[in-house]
Formats: sequence, structure tokens, C-alpha cells
Amino acid sequence: MRTNDFAQGAELPAAGWKRREQMEADERQTLAPYAQKSGDSRGRKFPEPRHDYRTEFQRDRARIIHSRAFRRLEYKTQVFLNGTADHLRTRLTHTFEVASVSRTIARALSLNEDLAEAIALAHDLGHAPFGHSGEEMLAECMHAHGGFEHNRQSLRVVELLEAVYPAFPGLNLTFEVLEGLRKRDEATAPSLEAAIADLADEITYYSHDLDDALDFAILDSDQLDNSAIWQRSHERVARLHPDLLGAELHKNIIRDIIDLQVRDVVATSASAITAAAPADSEEARREPRPLIRYSDGAAVANRELRNFLYENVYYHPRVAEVNRRACEMLRTVFAAYVEEPERLGDTAARRIEREGLHRTVCDYIAGMTDRYLLEEHSRLASG
Repeated sequence: MRTNDFAQGAELPAAGWKRREQMEADERQTLAPYAQKSGDSRGRKFPEPRHDYRTEFQRDRARIIHSRAFRRLEYKTQVFLNGTADHLRTRLTHTFEVASVSRTIARALSLNEDLAEAIALAHDLGHAPFGHSGEEMLAECMHAHGGFEHNRQSLRVVELLEAVYPAFPGLNLTFEVLEGLRKRDEATAPSLEAAIADLADEITYYSHDLDDALDFAILDSDQLDNSAIWQRSHERVARLHPDLLGAELHKNIIRDIIDLQVRDVVATSASAITAAAPADSEEARREPRPLIRYSDGAAVANRELRNFLYENVYYHPRVAEVNRRACEMLRTVFAAYVEEPERLGDTAARRIEREGLHRTVCDYIAGMTDRYLLEEHSRLASG
């Protein structure tokens, strides 16, 4: 290779590597008929040449991971305020966990892992600082101006707010990934891969919130006696590992809870898909009942776990008081930006005419990390 080949753009060899076309052919050979094939993507809003050695959904995954919004998830609260303990989850660690479970379920059902993972990686990009408490406060601030909801905000991030490419706004993701992020707003069912990402989010969210609550000493063993799903896995782990105690026991119970839920989704979904026998991904979308689902028993157990967490964790005084103070800071910063929009800086301020003042302020604050919002509040307070 000549020394200037790199600068000029070296030609790829004719053999010894796998082209995108071969990857697409492999999908047709190995994935189920009802899987969403990357070669059949409905494309992007702004047409682009296809890549030599990445499928469309692989490109989406890379664009999401390299986005600024994705990097900021590291410093956004999951449930417990970011920075209050070393091992508590953030939006970023939660996102990786959702992506991992999504790939596992998609692989077991011969569906498109890359698509399921891309949707999972993007699903929380629109979350505000300070977790669901921050989302509720932003919704309150935007009550008379179109509201705020993190799923819709995730779409705004990838379709508008990320400014990377000179030819178009946002990340220009494929229809199928955007469809997955839009799933709660659609009358028709999204792809099976999108449904997987949705359930993987629920499985990891509740199980890992339980894990963090134990680490943070919000829960004790007496309270856990009231959780049927905990007791079932406790009994299973105790039979296999009778010597485990304390935190080590708790970690293995959480692992078992997740494993049982994933097994249930795979088995139940496989049976539902076999019975429906969709010929392709479009037929799978049109099924009257979701094909990706829990068994009835697991669905009940998950609702019980959700109710248990709301009763014992999410509104616990140690959680609620910290989040209340943080959210009052969010309200103060929001009001200050509305009063003095020049604080937003030139890039954000240029969107005011098109998007409106309150929506522009909302976009700006929703993109903040917990740390940055606290710093901004401190700057405002100091004059």
C-alpha cells in the first residue's frame, strides 16, 4: 500500500472480508421468516448510500452509541440520584442492560438482534435529569405548552436535536428503529424486535431497581417476604446454593428473577409465534394480540413487583426527599431560562423561532445531566 493510500481512501480488496450484501443474505438464511431483515428496511427519511460492510441496523446502532445524548446517559439518574452511591445504576448502565437482554431474547427467537439492540440503546435518550421525578417536573413546567414525555423526547433527540451531519438534522435512523421508539404512540403493533426491546426494558428496570434498593438499604428482608416473585427465586437459589448469605444471596436472587422472566418471554413468545405462523414481519405486526409477551402468570408477577416497588421504594422518604429538592432546582432553572433565554446560548436560542420558547427550554433542560443542572442552579443562585 502506498503511503498516501490512507489519505486518498484505500480501496477494499475483492475478497477476505464480508460485504453488506453477504450479511443481508446471511440474515435471510438464518433469521426467521417473520424477522425484520435489514435488507428490507423501509429506509431513512433522508436517503443515503448504503454502507460497504455494515447493515442498516448496524449503522443505526453505531450512530446512537456515538451520539452526545447517549454519552450523557452516564450522568443521568435511574432511580437514586446520580452520585449518591458508587454502584447504583444510571441511565447508561440501565440502557446497556436492556440492550443485552434484548439481544438474548431476539437470538433465541431467531429475530434481528441488531434491530432489537438499536431500539434498546435509543429508548432512554430523551430522559430528563433526575429520573422519573425530573420527567414529572418537566411535564408540569410544560403543562400549557404541549407537555413532556420521555418517549416522545427520545424521538426529538434522534430526529432533530442531535446535530452531527451537515446534510440533515438528527441521526437519520431507519424507519424500523424510529418505529420502535414510537411504539407507545402507534395504533398498530411495531416489529417483533421493537416489542422485545420494550419487554426487556421492563424486565431489567424492575429487577435492577430492586437490586439497587437493596444496595442502598431502602429494603430489608422482612419487606421482601411480601414479594411473591422474590420468594420464588429465593427458594430456587437457596436449594442450589444453601450457603449463600447477605448481598451475595441477594445478587443471585436478582439474577434468577431476570433469568426466569427472560425464559418465560422466550417460551411464551415462541408458542404464540408458532400458533400464529406469520409469513413475514408485516403479518407479525398485524396480529391482534402481541406475539412477544409474558405468560399470564408472569404478567401477574410483574405487576405485583411493580406495585411492591412503588409502595416500598419509589416513594420512600430517602428517595423522595432528595428527588424533591433536585426537582425544585429544575423548576428554578426552567423559569430562569424562560425569563432570560439568552442564557441558552446561540445554538439553542436559534431554535426558539421555530420551536417556541418553552419547547426550546424544555429540550435544553431535558438534555442536561444531573450534575450539569445542579451546577447551573448553583450559578443562578450565586448571581
